[in-house]
Amino acid sequence: MTTEHLDGNALAGPLAEIFSVDVTAATGRCASCGLSGPVASLRVYGPAPGFVARCPGCDEVVLRLVRGPDAAWLDLRGAVSLRVALPE
Repeated sequence: MTTEHLDGNALAGPLAEIFSVDVTAATGRCASCGLSGPVASLRVYGPAPGFVARCPGCDEVVLRLVRGPDAAWLDLRGAVSLRVALPE
């Protein structure tokens, strides 16, 4: 496994294909250590074969995203919650 990572902003394009809001600005909370912060602060590895986003506090996996030709799989089991601000 490589130790080089991107920040959570690398997920902006791939998540925009699924959500109509900018999820990188959403606040998530790590299920492992409880650290809260924007999705953009996650440490992202990928893109092939998919994206893996780890908590900057404890390095546990928070999010996994894999995209195929006709579907996307999003695994958020490492997040307790995801707070998304909605446009007014």
